[in-house]
Amino acid sequence: MTDILTTIDSFVWGPAMIALLLGTHIYLTFRTGFIQRKLPQSIRMSVKRDGGGKGDISSFGALATALAATIGTGSIVGVATALLAGGPGAIFWMWLAGLFGIATKYVETYAAVKYRVRDKSGAMLGGAMFVWKRAFARKDGSVPWWATLGAVSFAGFAIIATIGTGSAVQAAAISGIITSSIPAVPAVAVGVVIVAAVAAVIFGGVNSIARVCEWLVPIMAGAYALGCLVIMGMNFSVLGDAVVLIVECAFTAKAAFGGAVGSGIIMALQFGCARGLFSNESGLGTAPIVAAAAKTKNPADQALIAMTGAFWSTGVICLLTGLVLVSTMIAHPDIAQSVLANPSLATGAALASAAFAEIPVFGTPVLVLGMCSFAYSTILGWSYYGNRCVAYLFGPKGIKPYQVVYVAVAFFGAIGVGDVVWTISDIGNALMAIPNIIVILLLSGMIARETRHFVYEDHLDEAADEPVPMTKGPQF
Repeated sequence: MTDILTTIDSFVWGPAMIALLLGTHIYLTFRTGFIQRKLPQSIRMSVKRDGGGKGDISSFGALATALAATIGTGSIVGVATALLAGGPGAIFWMWLAGLFGIATKYVETYAAVKYRVRDKSGAMLGGAMFVWKRAFARKDGSVPWWATLGAVSFAGFAIIATIGTGSAVQAAAISGIITSSIPAVPAVAVGVVIVAAVAAVIFGGVNSIARVCEWLVPIMAGAYALGCLVIMGMNFSVLGDAVVLIVECAFTAKAAFGGAVGSGIIMALQFGCARGLFSNESGLGTAPIVAAAAKTKNPADQALIAMTGAFWSTGVICLLTGLVLVSTMIAHPDIAQSVLANPSLATGAALASAAFAEIPVFGTPVLVLGMCSFAYSTILGWSYYGNRCVAYLFGPKGIKPYQVVYVAVAFFGAIGVGDVVWTISDIGNALMAIPNIIVILLLSGMIARETRHFVYEDHLDEAADEPVPMTKGPQF
């Protein structure tokens, strides 16, 4: 079974998917007039008070929830596994994919907010499934079969991906880091605590999740980034060598760390892009689901705020992690040889642990708390994504059963799921991304025109049309 899943993973993340993903990022960068140059303005907007827009949660709450789901194990263990599988060059491709992916994050969020709807209780609903059905609806309200297929396939693959990426993988990471750091703590106990902590929040809905994420995300990201900077300072003498090695391995078949890691360009590209998407989710279509619930005056306003998520997750956190890991392996060849003896998810976590152990006394606790916080917040964020997709397909009656399954899978992830789950998550992410990428490419012309009006002609304070009420489909 593992071999079959690995074969499928290699196929869906083959050259065609890499070309689709990177091609979309680059195309949308040009189509939006290099929207990345608006990052300073977007960051300022993300911390301002809301200006009276319509929605269920604050713009920052939506960003914090999306970041909570985004800055997870992919930002630490995901970077380590990309490094071990694709060589140091994978770090470069992760970062580059994240930089161009900012434009994709903007466009997919714009579409989700523009085509969001209100349910009968007044709550905002959005995501690629609603984009497919509303953007291509006929004048009589009917929806072409191909648009329905796009909506259903996105929601279906998203449910699979949330259970793997959002629940099992994150719980396995929490359990792994705690049991390796404190051997006396059994994995079963960790699983029980995870279930209790997750259930206490996700059954409260999006407002409960957003409230937790608003205070948790800044603290956990700041503490982790500070720890990375301390280690980089300790490895300062080899930091330049680490940067050179990352760039060289991105473009040449150069062996690294005493020949223990061979880095081919295709392997670096494949694992860099796969883990890059896992990390920042640009093109995946997940973050727009919660962005659609934000209080915002128009789609461009929230899209600008949402795109900062790709910058923080990959442009900052993943880059810092990559530099820390590569510089540590250069500075400490014994660590490199130890973790490279049997590369896997477990050794990826061990590499991160060894790097942070360089900081006396505080290093290991910072990593343990950071990893647990990142993974926990990711579990919360992805539960909301799955919640909305389940409700879209099955109505409100499907939400509670999904939540029960979600927390149960977290428990089983904590007591022994490893590399197989990462593989399943990679597959689910790829299949989920395809219908999302197709729909935003189809709508990119319209979004580019409206972006010129709202962003480049400075009409961000202008209110857009009110979201339409749902007249049929799941009413929850």
